[in-house]
Amino acid sequence: MQLRASFTLAVVSAFVATHSVSADWLQFRGPDRAGISSETGITHDWKESPPQLLWQTQGIGAGFAAVSIQGSTLYVTGDLEEGQGVSAINTANGAILWSTVLTDRKPDHGYPGSRCTPTIEGDRLYVVTSDGRIVCLTTDGKVVWQKEFGPEWNGRMMSDWGFSESPLIDGEQVVFTPGAKEAMLVALHKTDGAEIWRSKVPDLGRKGRDGAGYCSMVVSEACGIRQYIQLTGRGLVSFRADNGAFLWNYNPVANNVANIPTPVVSEDFVFTSTAYGAGAALLKLVPDGDGVKAEEVYFLRSNVFQNHHGGFVLVDGYLYAGNGHNAGDPVCIKFDTGEVAWGGRGIESPGDGSASVTYVDGHIIYRYQNGVVALVEATPSEFKLKGSFKPAVVEPPSWAYPVIDNGTLYLRETGHIMAYSLKP
Repeated sequence: MQLRASFTLAVVSAFVATHSVSADWLQFRGPDRAGISSETGITHDWKESPPQLLWQTQGIGAGFAAVSIQGSTLYVTGDLEEGQGVSAINTANGAILWSTVLTDRKPDHGYPGSRCTPTIEGDRLYVVTSDGRIVCLTTDGKVVWQKEFGPEWNGRMMSDWGFSESPLIDGEQVVFTPGAKEAMLVALHKTDGAEIWRSKVPDLGRKGRDGAGYCSMVVSEACGIRQYIQLTGRGLVSFRADNGAFLWNYNPVANNVANIPTPVVSEDFVFTSTAYGAGAALLKLVPDGDGVKAEEVYFLRSNVFQNHHGGFVLVDGYLYAGNGHNAGDPVCIKFDTGEVAWGGRGIESPGDGSASVTYVDGHIIYRYQNGVVALVEATPSEFKLKGSFKPAVVEPPSWAYPVIDNGTLYLRETGHIMAYSLKP
C-alpha cells in the first residue's frame, strides 16, 4: 500500500475515512489474479452519477489486453505499426510516454491484436506476445532479454487465436505456458531468462486439444503445497512451484475450441469453467501421498453455467459472472454448492455479448462485448443493477477487462485507452 502524494496527517486521516489507499494493479486481474479491487469510496449510483470521462488517448495499437498500473504509469500491449509492442502512458493525462516494438511484424492469427496484460515487478515488465515469445523489459521500455516459444520449447496453442497469457512472477522465477507435452509450463530466472525448470505432462484425457489454452495461471497453497494451476487445452493442470513436477489434472471442463477463463482458488478449492457447451466445476484438493489430487465437488452443465472469456469473481462465498457462450447474462452462484442464487430468466442483461467482470467496493463492474459498462451490487439476495453507460469510444468486440486504480476506471477499447472517475 502506498500514498501517491505527501499530506499532513490530518488530511490523510480525512481522506482515508472515505477512500481506501489501494495497491497498484500490477498484473492481469490485479492482486492474486482474483479480479478484486480493495478500493472503497466509489460512487454506487451510476443512474444519477455515471462515471465521468477524465481523458482518452489512442496510438497504443490494436489489442484485447487489459492494462497494468504502477504509480502514475499505465502499461499496455498492442499491435503498433512495426509490430506488437508495449506502451507506457501517464495516468494523469493519457500522454504516451514511450512505445517499444517487440516483434518484427504484427503477429498473424485470428482477431489481430495483443492479448497479454503486462506483469510488473519493481523496475521490470514481463510480456508474452501473441506470436509466442516471453520478453522482459525495464519500466522505461528497454528490452532486457527475450525467448521464443517455438525454437526453445516447441510451443503450441490448442487453436489458432494467438498466445494469450500474462506471465506470472513468483519469487525469483517468471512462469508461463508454452503448451508443449515436454514443456507445458516453463520457469525462467526473472533477471536473466535462464531456465529453472520445464514441466512434462502425461496423458491429460480425451476432451479438448493438446497445447496451451487462453488462460493465465494462478497460485494455490492447497494441502500445504505451493502449486501453479493452469487451464490448458486439455483442462486444468497443476504443477509444483519449486520444480514444475506434475501434480494433478481435471479434463471434464475442457472444450476443443478455446479454454479461456482464469480459475478461482479459495483455500483447498478451485472453481473452473469454459464455454462452447462445456460447463463448470468445483474441485477440492486433497493430499495424495506426498502430492495432491483433485476431487470433483460438483459439475454444472452448460445450461446452468458456462463462462466464455469474461471470468468470474468470488465475494463472500458467492461467484459473480456473465453466463453463457458468447453471452454475459448476470449470474450469482453459491461457491460451495453450485446453487444459483439469481440469474437466468427474468433478468435482462445490461449489454450484449460476453462480459468481463471486476469487483470493487461491494459491486461488480460488468464490461460487455458491445461496449456497455454496468454496475451491479454484489449481493446474493437479488439482482440489483445500479446503472450503466456506454464509453466515449466503442469499437467492438470490447473484450479487455476493466481495471480500477486510485478511484479511476480504465477501459481499453482496441487502440484506445479511456479513464473514468469513479469518485462521488
